[in-house]
Amino acid sequence: MAAVGLSSPWRRMWGTAFLSVALILLVPDKARAAPDVPVPPENLLLDRGRGDVSEADRDFVIKVRLAGLWEIPAGEMAQERSDNARIKRIGRTIADQHIALDELARNTAKKLDLKLPGKPNKDQQGWLAEMEAAEGEEFDDIYVDRLRAAHGKIFPAIATIRSSTRNDDVRKLAQQANQFVMTHLTLLESSGIVDFRALPTAPPPDAATSAPAQVLSSASVGGEPSGLNVPLVLAALIAGSAAGAFATRQLVRNRRPGYRPRRPRYYGG
Repeated sequence: MAAVGLSSPWRRMWGTAFLSVALILLVPDKARAAPDVPVPPENLLLDRGRGDVSEADRDFVIKVRLAGLWEIPAGEMAQERSDNARIKRIGRTIADQHIALDELARNTAKKLDLKLPGKPNKDQQGWLAEMEAAEGEEFDDIYVDRLRAAHGKIFPAIATIRSSTRNDDVRKLAQQANQFVMTHLTLLESSGIVDFRALPTAPPPDAATSAPAQVLSSASVGGEPSGLNVPLVLAALIAGSAAGAFATRQLVRNRRPGYRPRRPRYYGG
């Protein structure tokens, strides 16, 4: 008996079935269904003044205070010197949020018996002077550039304190400050005038510290391939096999001696 060859339509059906399986295997879970980004619950953190306070902790609280001392007046200037409604809203929001963050910093400093500065530092005063001398689009460029650069510098400092401090007051302030800074970065970038090419380049990762991360990203975890949804893969394989089996049965049936495919009926004119 001669082997039954697959006609072009059935080859396409088999190809489609296996292509579907391949796509499910290759597309990461996150690309198929991105989960909501979690917001850390602050009510799980204590702030009872317990734990040793390091010099880095004290410096961090001071920096949070200094940030408000110049970003609040910068946001006020945006209301008068910018012609862009979006920049005005960004300036107003950041200024108002820094008022709230400044209160948190002062409360923490009071618990730590830490003296805080009452005016911006020399660099911050220079940035404010630049803004005072500008208007319109020039002001917008200076405002966004200076604030985006400042937030980019404080962001990794917050992460260091949040992960290393032994004091629960500082830990909670660092977590709160992190949320504010992430919001401000997003607001500033929503202006559409951030020059990302001018941002400082991140240093190359150290081989000794990056190796574990590379292993975790490429190796299997718990005996299963990383990034694969096993139930979904099994379902895809079953569906692909079923589609192929159906195609084969139809082909064999069509090739039986004396079999005539049913012609479609047409109704109407």
